[in-house]
Parts: sequence; structure tokens; C-alpha cells
Amino acid sequence: MTDALFSPAYLRDPHPALRALREDGPVHRAVLPTRLPVWVVVDHEAAKAVLADERVAKDHRRLGEIMSAKLEAAGGDPRLSALYRGNMLVMDPPDHTRLRKLLAKDFTGRRVEQLRPRVERLTADLLDAMPSDVEVDLVEHFAFPLPMTVICELLGVPESGRAPMRTWSQHLMGEAGAAAALTASGEITSYLTELIAAKRADPGDDLLSALTRASDDGDRLTEAELLGTCLLLVVAGHETTAGLIGSAAEWLLRDERTRARLVEDPDLIPRAVDELLRLTSPVSLTTARFTKAPVRVGGTTIPEGEVVLVSLPAANRDPARFADPDTFDADRPTGHLAFGHGLHFCIGAPLARLEGEIALRHLLARFPRYTGTVPADDLQPRRSLTVTGWRALPVVLDPARP
Repeated sequence: MTDALFSPAYLRDPHPALRALREDGPVHRAVLPTRLPVWVVVDHEAAKAVLADERVAKDHRRLGEIMSAKLEAAGGDPRLSALYRGNMLVMDPPDHTRLRKLLAKDFTGRRVEQLRPRVERLTADLLDAMPSDVEVDLVEHFAFPLPMTVICELLGVPESGRAPMRTWSQHLMGEAGAAAALTASGEITSYLTELIAAKRADPGDDLLSALTRASDDGDRLTEAELLGTCLLLVVAGHETTAGLIGSAAEWLLRDERTRARLVEDPDLIPRAVDELLRLTSPVSLTTARFTKAPVRVGGTTIPEGEVVLVSLPAANRDPARFADPDTFDADRPTGHLAFGHGLHFCIGAPLARLEGEIALRHLLARFPRYTGTVPADDLQPRRSLTVTGWRALPVVLDPARP
């Protein structure tokens, strides 16, 4: 049982702990702050294998039973948030297949590309609204509002719901502890239930209205699935991309050589986004899975009925897969697991890439010399075990020339 994970030092910089664990083996037992005992996979080859293994399942009913029982046995709170029910992220086929097929047409590369003009406009507007000669928080005023606005417009969430949605979402990610996550779970569920009812009564030209109509068409989408899908889209649709944009901007503060190269040759930015996805891994730990049978990982057997997580930052910096893994290389062949692997590969990957590319392209074109205003060691990471990123990134966008 390792105690190297989930400490304050780990949250500050997980890579020293993950590096040591990788060197000691591909999978380790650990305990989450909630007291849930888990197995954590930390190398690239094992991560790909586990993410594609049908014996490592996601059925939310059985998963919920296992997690609640383990939490209760450990003296923890056995209640789980709404993220653990009714959405395709915690479903196996055939339910997963049915829900993913329903959504897939809205997240194809071609369909997402049609959003480019709107994302370009939103990005330009956000940059226009920020002062350029005094300190501004690039997370608060850029990295979060861009993907939040895009996903809320896509779904049809009104502007009045977006501020509380962000708070609920951050609490669901564990920013304020387990009790706050459960409270947020109830509040966001109530809000979305009312929003779904409003869309059913007066549908609009948005994705949530389309999903509501689909739920009324035979048995394609149950009410619980509609609610769970909406919750998943609004939370996953902005949290990870916000982390990517903020972390990428912070990386380029420190890596001035790479920044200069991207400013000089903006056509490299799409490839740079993939490399920054690998280096920053916006998702820290995959959502929970459970073993339906004993599973051999390296030299270790994970018994049946155990909870399994995959550390994407560990897999994405595995030197057995990536040469010189802690450095930026825009010419590096792809192969990262930032969007997962297998059946549950992130359906929103094309949208995240589009938003990340546009955000960096506009930021670097408009403010190529943006400068941090606090030492790197003073930046505060997010307090989530699920997503990565910075709580704030204070910068001056256009500092005076020396």
C-alpha cells in the first residue's frame, strides 16, 4: 500500500511520486482521501491494456455497490455523487453503445469544425475584455469562461445558470471536499431536472432539446440517462479544456523557447496542443472501474471486485513509451492517453482540441510577451484528484518593452 499518492506534495507536483511508483511496478494499492481503497495503474503499456480490458468494467450499478461497500467498511461516507449514475462514462455495452451513438454525430471532427467561427469570436471577445497592462487572472477570465460558454451554448444552458454551474462542477471535482461534492451533486441535479422540463415544454435549437426529444422517442434515452448525459456533458465539457488552456499557458510562461517557436510558426499549434495534452494531462485519474474477474497487471494480480484507477499523467510521461518524457517536443509522434483509450475514449476530444488550438493561437498572436506576475512555486494547483490545472494564473498580457 503506497502513501506517496494524494498528499499535498502530490497535488503540488505529482510527477516525482508517479516516477518512483512507475519504477517500482505498473500498479499499486492506495487509499483515496475519502477512504476508498483503490488500485492505481501508472505505466503506459499497462494503462492501455487496462483501459481496453472488458474484465475491468464500468457498470454503474455494480460499481456503486462495490464503492459504497468499501467506503462503509473503511468508515467513510458511502454516498456517491450523481456522476456515478446514468451516464455513458459509467456504463458498459450495450447501454454505453446506445448512448454514445446518440451523441457521436454531434462531436465528429466535421461537426465540431462548424463551431470554429463561434469559438474564434468568443476567444477574441474574452481577450478584448481583459486589461493588457495590469495583472489579470488568465484562468478566471480566459481558460474557464471559454469552454464553459461553448458547452453551455451548445447544450442550451442559459447565462443565468452558468456561474452556479461552474461552482457545482468544481465541487463535484473535489475542490471543496466530499461533503461539498455531495451537496453540489444534489443542487446541479435539481437545476438540470428543471432545465430538462423547460426544454421539453419549449424546445430550442440546442443539444439538450434534441436529447429531450430523443428521450421521448421510444426507449432510446430514459429520463435518468437524459439527466446523467446532460450532467456529464456540462461538467466534462468544460473542466478538462479549462485545465488544458490554463496549464498550456503556464507551460509556455516557463518554456520561452517553445513559445517563441509557436509565435513564429502558428501552424505548429495543433501539434503543440497534443504535446501539451500529454505533458499536462488535464484528467489526472480516470473515473473508477471495477474488476469483474482477477486481472493480471505486470507481476501483480488485482482480485475480483476491486476498484481500479489509471493515472494518465503517469502513463503520459512513461519513458518506456516517450523519449525524454518531461520535455516538450512538437515533433513527437502522438500516442498519449490524455483522452483515454478504448470504448471510453473521450467523445469530446475534437472539441477540446479545437478550443485549445484557438485559445493558444489567439493568445500568442495577440499577446506573445505575456508575463507571469508571481513565482512559479507560488502558483496554487487545483485541489482535485480528478482534473489538473491551476486555481489562478496571474499575468500581465502586454508588459512594457524594456
